[in-house]
Amino acid sequence: MTALGKIAAGLRTFASDIAQGFFEITHNGFALVGLTVVFSVITLTARPDLRQTGETKLMGWLQARQAATLGMVPELDAIDRATATNPKDLPKQQAAVAYWLSKKYKVAPEPLSALVAEAYEIGARAKLDPTLILAVMAVESGFNPFAQSPVGAQGLMQVMTGVHSDKYESFGGKLAAFDPVTNLRVGVKVLQECIQRSGSLHGGLRFYVGAANLGDDGGYADKVMAEHARLLQVASGRAVPLLAPPTIRTIAPAPQAEPVAEDKVAALVIS
Repeated sequence: MTALGKIAAGLRTFASDIAQGFFEITHNGFALVGLTVVFSVITLTARPDLRQTGETKLMGWLQARQAATLGMVPELDAIDRATATNPKDLPKQQAAVAYWLSKKYKVAPEPLSALVAEAYEIGARAKLDPTLILAVMAVESGFNPFAQSPVGAQGLMQVMTGVHSDKYESFGGKLAAFDPVTNLRVGVKVLQECIQRSGSLHGGLRFYVGAANLGDDGGYADKVMAEHARLLQVASGRAVPLLAPPTIRTIAPAPQAEPVAEDKVAALVIS
């Protein structure tokens, strides 16, 4: 074999040795990584506390990176806290009521749709017409979940939170008065009790507004009943013109009036 042939054979041997060594290193490296992954999985399975800690740290790191990119802290579960429903997902009757109320009271149809659906559901359980419940909300607060009267009536249904604080206990306390669905449920309970006590719908509305012992309720019951009648027509598919939302004023009880223990001593009434 010539010298040139010997050199070529040596280079081939050298290249073959390098390739074989690289293969063994990478093979052993991948095997080591695989073993590491297997042991890590076994450890995390046996120690869920370590897995939870790791997930929390990783999520915190990812949120911090996203917050730095967006300029605000992301909350992917925020949508679960929103009181909103697509009106297109409602039955035709409920959707019609939601759209009509949305236009009249200048409130977005999505949150109103959630309230309409809740009113229909709770109305069926309480044996109250859902359009009556919605009429009370309309007259009391104009669908403002944060409304408050000078005498302490709060939320959509303008429930006297201080008087009916016991009804909020199962919802976490009095601050739940500003949760729209909670306020609606408590308000319906109060309204149901008022109707049962008076023996009539009209009388129950007078109790609800705190005018049971007064000579005049400021037209409150008539306004609720008028809005109720309009909503019934809307629900039946009739075209009902939009009227200007009523303004709100406070009616104080007459000096001779006896206090009402469980209802509003004074309340928001439509002028």
